[in-house]
Amino acid sequence: MELQNASLQNVLHLAKQLTPIEKVQLIERIVPDLEAHLEVVDTSRTSPKLPLRSVYGLCADLGPAPSAEDIDDIRREIFENFAEEKK
Repeated sequence: MELQNASLQNVLHLAKQLTPIEKVQLIERIVPDLEAHLEVVDTSRTSPKLPLRSVYGLCADLGPAPSAEDIDDIRREIFENFAEEKK
C-alpha cells in the first residue's frame, strides 16, 4: 500500500466510504491508541486533584439567608419611587 499525505479531510472522505461494520472495526482499532494517549496526558498532571466541596456548604460562611419577609420589604423600598424616578 502506498503512503499518502493523511489529512483529516482525506481520512474522513475514506472513512465515509466504509460499510458500517468496517467503520466499527476502524473505531475499535483507533480507540486503544486514543486511550493510551489519554492515560499519558492524565498521568502527566503535576497537581493532585482537590476534593470537591458540597454545594450545601459553599455558602455556609455567609450566615443565615434573609427571610421572605425581609426580601419583600427591601423590594418594596427599592421599587417604591421607581415610577417617579423614570419621569
